[in-house]
Amino acid sequence: MYIDLIVIIILIVLVAMFFRRFSSFVFLMAIIDIFLRILTFIKNNIGLKDVSHIIGKYLPENMFAIINKYTGNYPLINTILKWCFVILMIFFLSYIIKIFLKKRKI
Repeated sequence: MYIDLIVIIILIVLVAMFFRRFSSFVFLMAIIDIFLRILTFIKNNIGLKDVSHIIGKYLPENMFAIINKYTGNYPLINTILKWCFVILMIFFLSYIIKIFLKKRKI
């Protein structure tokens, strides 16, 4: 099922249409990854089997899981996309550090 991929593409297109800044794209990717990791934690630590099953069935664990799911048969593309995501996370970290340092100076 391509639901996860379709939702992510729609979110990327909406951010590109409304915000048009690279930092918005970086923040979107980080927000999606953090959200998926939180849901994975809930899935693994909640006592309700129905909720765990629904989360496990319809949502991937993180962005790397999505990359592996759709490019697992193409190792070169898989590696390139993973490195692109890591670079995006490095940008995210630098943006967060800049924001933190700006707030600290006030």
